[in-house]
Parts: sequence; C-alpha cells; structure tokens
Amino acid sequence: MLEPICEAKFYKHSYGFRPNRSTRHAVARYSYLVNIMRLYYVVDVDIKGFFDNVNHAKLMKQLWAIGIRDKCVLSVIGKILKSEIEGIGIAERGVPQGGVISPLLANVVLNELDWWVAGQWENLPTKHEYKGTNHKYTAIRKTALKEMHIVRYADDFKIFCSNPKTAEKVLAATKMWLKERLGLEVSGEKTKITYLKKNSSEFLGIKFKAVPKGRKYIARSHMTDKNINKVAENIKKQIAAIQHHTVKNEVVKLNSIILGVHNYYSMATMCNIDFHRVYFLVKPTMNRLKKNYTRGHPTNAIYLKLYGNYTTNIYNIAGIDVFPLYGVVLKKTLSFKQEICNYTKEGRNLIHSNLNDSLQVLIEYLLENRDEHETVKFNDNRISKLAGQNGKSFISGMKLETGNMVCCRKLPKNKGGTDDYENLVWITVKEQELITKVEISEKDLVGVELDDKAKKKLNSLRLLVENLPI
Repeated sequence: MLEPICEAKFYKHSYGFRPNRSTRHAVARYSYLVNIMRLYYVVDVDIKGFFDNVNHAKLMKQLWAIGIRDKCVLSVIGKILKSEIEGIGIAERGVPQGGVISPLLANVVLNELDWWVAGQWENLPTKHEYKGTNHKYTAIRKTALKEMHIVRYADDFKIFCSNPKTAEKVLAATKMWLKERLGLEVSGEKTKITYLKKNSSEFLGIKFKAVPKGRKYIARSHMTDKNINKVAENIKKQIAAIQHHTVKNEVVKLNSIILGVHNYYSMATMCNIDFHRVYFLVKPTMNRLKKNYTRGHPTNAIYLKLYGNYTTNIYNIAGIDVFPLYGVVLKKTLSFKQEICNYTKEGRNLIHSNLNDSLQVLIEYLLENRDEHETVKFNDNRISKLAGQNGKSFISGMKLETGNMVCCRKLPKNKGGTDDYENLVWITVKEQELITKVEISEKDLVGVELDDKAKKKLNSLRLLVENLPI
C-alpha cells in the first residue's frame, strides 16, 4: 500500500531496496560520476546506528508529507514502531531491524536528504531552460555554486564534489543538516573526505580509486580487504562441513556460496584478481579434502553452462563439480534511465518502450480483453507472465499472436492449481491440445516442431495434468 505512493516521490539516485534498482545501478552511478563527471572528492558519511535512532515523530510527519494520509494505515505503522522487543521493551526511537517495512521507512527518512542535496545543484532552478543536463551543468559551473551529487543505498551514501573546499563545506553542512532536521549523528571515525586519486573509498563492499588511463582518470574497483577475508572464511567453514559430511547437499551448498559471491562482486572491475586472492586463502583448507575429491574435467551440464571456460583440473566431490573460485568474469555495470518507475506515468512509458512492438500489441490486447470468467489475480498475472516470456511460447519459443495464444495453469485448478504468477504459462493453441489430449498420434504432431528441450517442457506439463509423456 505504501510503495506506490512513496516510490513516485523518491529521488532517482536512491538505489536501496527499491524496484528497478539494485547495488549494480548504485555502483554504475558511482563510476559515472568519476569517469564522466570527473568528480574525485568523495564525502563519506556514516550515520551512527541509523536504524536504531530514527525519530518516530519525525518519521510520521514525513509519511504524511509524502502522501500517506490514511489515519488507519498511520496507526498501524505507529504500532509497528512501538512494538515491544523481547528483552529490551518498547523502543522510543528506531525502526525494527529485520522488519519487512523497515527498508521502506528508512528510504522515507533519508528521502528528504536526497532532495536537499539535489536542490543544491542538480535540480537547482535556472532562469533559462537548457536542452540537456550537460548544457545546464556547464552553465552552473560558471557560477560560485558548490557542485555536489549524492548516491545512496539505504543508509550508506556518498556525496561527490569537484574540489576540496566544496567537499569540506558539504561535509559540515551535511552533518549539521542530519543533526538538526533528522536528529541523527554521524560517526567521527568513519565520516571523512576521500580524494580518489590518492586513496580508496569503500561503498557496498567494494573499494574505488581513480587511476590514470590515457589523458583521464577512471574508477578502478576491488573487493574490500575485509570482504575478501569474509568470503574466504565462509568458504572455509563450508569446506570443513564437507570434510565431516561428504554428501552432495553440502557440496551443492558450497557451489551456491561461490556462485552467490561471484554474482555480487562481478561488478568490481578487478574482481578476477580479488578472487585469485580468495582462492589462495582457501586452497590450504581445500587440501584437507584430498581423500574426498578427484581432479579432472567437468561432467556436469550446469558447470559447463556457468563456467565453460574453466574445464581442466577442477575439483569433483561426491560426484559434483565444484565451481572454480577464480572463475569470475567482470560483468559491466550499466546505467539506465533514472526516471524509470512503476508508479509514475513517465516511468511506465519508459518501461513499456523497452518492450518489443509485437509484445506491446499483445499486452494492449489483453488489457482491453479481460477474461470475465477468471479472477482479477489471474488476469493481472497473465499479463506479467506474457511480458516475462517476452511474448514467446513457453514450450517452443515461437512468437505468440492474438488468436493463437493461450494462458493456462501448469497445475490445473481442479488439482489445486493457483492463479499465482509461477503457476501460469503462455503457449500456442496447438500446444495446449498436445498437453490435454490423452493419447497423441503421429497425425497430432504434424506441423509441430519440437526439439528435445521443447518436448521435455511439453511432457512436464502433460504429467501435471496426469497424462503420459509423449
């Protein structure tokens, strides 16, 4: 209930716990400000115990100001904030950590800070209208105004400045603003100004530094030393678990840890070097499993799909290929149009413009032709599912067309199937006949192209309706 109202009012460069935004987008923005905007002075601000020190009265006023004006909803939020904590009692300040609503409330609290920083430079009203932001920035830079840009992920934020004097003034002003407006104090030890050409600045477990490349400086990023050691320790613990219980489940868990850290830290430009460090930290512990592993070539299809470039001398434990720790590849972080938002007209138009034309036609068709015999949930989820399948059949992958497309439940309704997104699938009319028909003859398959993968999908759906596979 709160998200649609709040999202439409949030600042575009806030990336934490929001739809359409992630850590990768925050890192992309960080790199953009260094590489393109050439801002090398970073104001690192660390708020002391942010989640424990949110002022309840101020938060309720901010919710009212942002558009949450249903008193019943506000009453419920008030009760959540005042809920008793076991062993502590009723907290007078702060939001419950781990509560599902806490990240959203945190964004509401600091949204005011975002707009204050933006109002100093980026969103500053000008006498003349400019065709683009670059033209506007060029004009403002000729004035005595202090350039600053904020990048925030929950309570972790950086403010970028163009020179040391501006950075000092911004730091002092931000500390004062947080204290007077939000009643929050900053940590003296962790709050500082970093000159990226000489020192590194840490953000979301990654440390950044501006290094020379040709005639300019670019952002180079590594995993932080703390996180390298943390990842190594977690993997060592799992190796120890495998040593005591050499079973497939424990090896799968090790692979999931490796894949998880690869997916996250692959946004650091020097991630491959960092994971070689992790590998050498872990290798002595891995040698304890000499009796449990063999070395050779991978045999598992999942391994080959994810790490096909690393196919020699890999570990195999309990019949499972262990993902190579050093096998991470940089995945470039790309910026996106910041106006994208599910809850504003402009934002939705940008989302829809990214869809292919034929898919957009199908979505518009479904919006105009709702199935009156089905639930609201089914009608809504079938549109989401069509977009999720990119307008193609789940079985054959062929493009769907009006008149030759059916949305059906994987597990039928009479067998307990729901209208949830995960239980819906779009297929062609012919494919639906092949699912529901008890006996399939050669004649039924005329004109239908099914490779092994498509046949496997078709048979999985036939089994759910209790028909034999073909």
